[in-house]
Amino acid sequence: MNAFTLIFLAALAAATGTRLWLAWRHVRHIQAHRDRVPESFAAEIDLPAHQKAADYSSAKTGLNAFGIGVEAALLLIFTLGGGFAALHAWSTGWFGDGLAGGVAFIAAVMAVSAAVELPLNVYKVFGIETRFGFNKMTPKMFVTDLVKQTVIATALGLPLVLAVLWMMSRMGEYWWFWVWLVWMGFNLFVLAFYPTFIAPLFNKFSPMADGELKSRIEALLVKCGFKSQGLFVMDGSRRSSHGNAYFTGFGKAKRIVFFDTLLSRLDPTEIEAVLAHELGHFRMNHVFRRMAWTFAVSLVFLWILGVLRDASWFYQGLGVSPPATDAVALVLFFMVVPVFTFLLRPLMAMYSRKHEFEADEYAAKFTPATELVHALVKLYKDNASTLTPDPLHSAFYDSHPPAAARIARLKQLAAA
Repeated sequence: MNAFTLIFLAALAAATGTRLWLAWRHVRHIQAHRDRVPESFAAEIDLPAHQKAADYSSAKTGLNAFGIGVEAALLLIFTLGGGFAALHAWSTGWFGDGLAGGVAFIAAVMAVSAAVELPLNVYKVFGIETRFGFNKMTPKMFVTDLVKQTVIATALGLPLVLAVLWMMSRMGEYWWFWVWLVWMGFNLFVLAFYPTFIAPLFNKFSPMADGELKSRIEALLVKCGFKSQGLFVMDGSRRSSHGNAYFTGFGKAKRIVFFDTLLSRLDPTEIEAVLAHELGHFRMNHVFRRMAWTFAVSLVFLWILGVLRDASWFYQGLGVSPPATDAVALVLFFMVVPVFTFLLRPLMAMYSRKHEFEADEYAAKFTPATELVHALVKLYKDNASTLTPDPLHSAFYDSHPPAAARIARLKQLAAA
C-alpha cells in the first residue's frame, strides 16, 4: 500500500457514497410527490399513471443503487483484492505474455464483469420491466440477444484489442496518438456499419408505408434540408412497450427509425413534431459536436495512460506488481478512471440538456410547439417517466431536461 492506494480508496468512497446518496434523494423526492400530479400535467396525466411512474422510477433507482455497490465491490476485488493479478497469472500461464496473453486477460476481465452484471440485467428485464407491464421479451429471446451481442462484440472488439496492444508495444513513445487515430476510425466505422448490418440482427426494419404520415414526414424533411436512406419502422414492440424515434448513421447510411409502439400512440402531427426535434439534433450538429468532445477527451485520457504506463506507484497502489503488461495497464486505467471523473458528470449532463432545449427550439420553427408538448406528455405517461425527479439527481444523471422545465419552455415558444 502506498499513497496512491489511499487516494484511490478515498476517491472510490466519495464517488460511491455520492452516487448512493443521490439515489436515496431521488427515491425520497419522488415518493414525497407521489400522491399529487404536478399542476401543469394534471389535465393530461391522471393520479394512477403518475403513481405508476413514481413507483417504476423508484424501483429502477433502487436496482441501480444495488448495482453501484456491486460495481464498487468488484473493482476492489479486481484491484486490491488481487483479481487482476490472478487473471493475469492465468492468462500468461496459458497463452504467454505476448499479444495472445494480453487478449486472453482482457477477455477474462470482460467475462467476469459480464457474469456479475447478468443477474442485475435479468432482474431488470424480467422483474421490474415485467412488473410494470413494459417487458415483452421471452427468456429465449433474452438468451438469443445475449449470444448475438457476445458474437458481435468479439468480432468487432478482438481486432481492435489486438491492434491497440500491438501499437502499445511497437509504436514507440507516441503510441497513444496512433491508438487514438485507430479508435476514432473504429467508432466512425461502427457508426456507418451499425444501421445496415448490426441493428437488423436484433429487430426488423420495414419501410414506412405510404400514406398521410409518410407524406407529412417527407415534406418536413424537404423543409429541413435532410436527406436519408429512408424512413423505417422498427418492431420495438417485440421486446418492450416503450416508444421512441431516432436517426442513426451518417453520410449515405443515414436513416430515420420509428418504433412501432410510437406510431401506434401518437397522432401524425405529434410524430412530425418528434421527428423535427430529432432533426434539430442533426441540423445543429449536436451529434458531431458530441463525437468531437468524445474524441478530444479520449485523446487526453490516452495521453495520461501513456504517462502512467511505466509508473510503478500506479500499479502498486492498485494491487498489481510492476512491471505490468500493456493489457493490464489498459484495463486497470480505464476501470479506475471513472472513480476520479464522476464529479464531472453534471457538466456532461448539462451539455446534453442544452442540446435538447436547442432541438426543441428548432422543432418549434417547423412544427407547432404545442404538438411537441402533446407528444412528450403522451410519452411521459406511456413510458412511466417520473414528472418529479430530484433536482440534484437530475443534474448528475439526466441527459434530457426535467419534464416540467421542458414543457414550460415549449409553452413559452408556443406563446411567442
